[in-house]
Amino acid sequence: MTIDRRLRLIAGVFIILSLVLSQVHSVYWLYFTGFVGLNLIQSFSTNWCPMMAILRGLGFKESCKTC
Repeated sequence: MTIDRRLRLIAGVFIILSLVLSQVHSVYWLYFTGFVGLNLIQSFSTNWCPMMAILRGLGFKESCKTC
């Protein structure tokens, strides 16, 4: 699994998890949902994402650009 696919999986899991936690624990978990959304918008405009940097640091492979 490439970094791009892992990133989409992680973002989706974070959003669903924070929405569930906002219903069963505290409404303040919605701030985390907003943070993930803002980070996705920032990633779109700057082409840089902190989670991608973390995944690269952990040694996950990049997507093949020449395939």
